[in-house]
Amino acid sequence: MLNYIIRRLLFLPIVLVAVTFFVFLTTAFLSPYQQLATHVKDPDELRRYAGNLDALVTKYGLDQPFYVRYWNWLKNLVRGDLGWSESANMSVVEALTKRLPATIELALFAVIPVIMGGVILGQTAAMNHNKPLDHGIRIFAIVGWSLPDFVFGLLFLMYFYGALRWFPPGRLSVWADQIVMSSSFVRYTGMNTIDAILNGEWQVFLDALRHLVGPVITLAYLWWAFILRITRSSMLDVLNKDHVRTARAKGLPERKVVTRHVRRNALIPVATVAGSMVIGLLGGVVIVETVFDFKGVGMLIAQGAQQLDYTLVLGTTLFFGLLMVLGNLVVDILYAVIDPRVRLE
Repeated sequence: MLNYIIRRLLFLPIVLVAVTFFVFLTTAFLSPYQQLATHVKDPDELRRYAGNLDALVTKYGLDQPFYVRYWNWLKNLVRGDLGWSESANMSVVEALTKRLPATIELALFAVIPVIMGGVILGQTAAMNHNKPLDHGIRIFAIVGWSLPDFVFGLLFLMYFYGALRWFPPGRLSVWADQIVMSSSFVRYTGMNTIDAILNGEWQVFLDALRHLVGPVITLAYLWWAFILRITRSSMLDVLNKDHVRTARAKGLPERKVVTRHVRRNALIPVATVAGSMVIGLLGGVVIVETVFDFKGVGMLIAQGAQQLDYTLVLGTTLFFGLLMVLGNLVVDILYAVIDPRVRLE
């Protein structure tokens, strides 16, 4: 397995170069004047060159051939410079650093209920195949899979915030945000719940949890439907295998049959989906974060796209392309951990 991991890591730079090329290729459809806004950091410079934008285009090399601009961008990338974001009014690296903790916090609180809930519901449906409970869970899955995430999120806000005033949007209430922004509050991770615990601010912690309920439930319900269906299908397939029939013929209790012979084999396709899901959550759930005004990377990308901030979109796409490649490597390793028959060589 170690040799396999080393080979994948050595192949990683080639994959990343390919990703950077196709990501940067999108700028080929933009005119040099459209790209100026994300290169000029000083507004006074734009005013000074207002009558002669061609000189400004030449200054930043935006009139050069595509491959020259790509090479210059790649050299900046190696130095850790992803460019300047006009919409965020800061560098792309700084914007990612500022917004990433919110997305990580949302992903951490969403991933456990999503995976555990989907697996438990899928296993329950499979063990009650074609019974009323199975049909009820399948209807639940179909509704969740068919309902757009922004519709569910808006319905959640309309009822639980608009009517009941229970779970508001955003990351914190105004009073809690003032505590977090005060000089006495120390920022350790950028995640409100963890920082509140480390600072002993339990009221802020509870308020942060209250704001997480909406986006977490929205993500959980939508992903439950997907994981539930895969778990159910996988378990039904394994339940009909010869080794399961043999275990039952030996008189093993049904609980031991499921835990020892069914669940472990059935989790292999679930691990694939779960790995991709975690990567997607870390990549920022654009619509969910936007609906709930949860200022993470997903909302950052949405704002950048709305304002045609291509530098921000390029930088974030590249960053999460790296996460996707590394995440796929982790998922491949999990195969060998879950199923001893899998050998990575």
